[in-house]
Amino acid sequence: MSPFSDSLAVSRYAEGPSRLVPGFADMHRMTLLLLAERTPAIGRVLVLGAGGGLELKAFAESQPSWQFDGIDPSAEMLRLAQATLGTLMSQVRLHEGYIDTAPAGPFDAATCLLTFHFLSLEERRRTLHQILQRLKPGAPLIVAHHSFPQGDEERMQWLSRYANFAVSSGVERTQAEKAIAAINAQLPVLSPQQDEALLREAGFCDVSLFYAGFTFRGWVGYKAEINGSSEI
Repeated sequence: MSPFSDSLAVSRYAEGPSRLVPGFADMHRMTLLLLAERTPAIGRVLVLGAGGGLELKAFAESQPSWQFDGIDPSAEMLRLAQATLGTLMSQVRLHEGYIDTAPAGPFDAATCLLTFHFLSLEERRRTLHQILQRLKPGAPLIVAHHSFPQGDEERMQWLSRYANFAVSSGVERTQAEKAIAAINAQLPVLSPQQDEALLREAGFCDVSLFYAGFTFRGWVGYKAEINGSSEI
């Protein structure tokens, strides 16, 4: 069973990111600043992997005139997102499914936070292509997920650092060890070089790193303007 279909695990979801993701709240704040560079006052933003509603809540509170379409395959997580958002749901439409479920747009911006590390290489390629097709020219995509060197020794070193961070945040050592074993065995994590190359391959330009926290990395890239450039 996926943890995102387990009601007990879902109910505890909000406890996890702030304990496991270095600078979690600041990552949201940086994402908002990057979105605001290109998104107009009355903007529409696609949020892929929106279950739980944590980033949607941060975004909607900060930008009350923006509208959001949140996509997630887990009905349980979308119910949690709805509860998390409360009255902020007036700014949000939630959709159960994957990128194919997302409206055609065009959107002023898109985000995909703490999600891509669950997707296979081919599914990432397909998803990035589909996101690009839904964006306006010049619109940003912001992604952040597990991404660290994949040599055997480096991989285990970074996973150990992830576990140590979790323990320092109050997670039991046995639980942290289980987490890194699951990541090592189940998640198709890529290296930062591979992740950045995928963004460029999909058609995003001006790709740059904006966030790094132990095993996590975050990038911003842009759909090319009609004249072939998206430079500010």
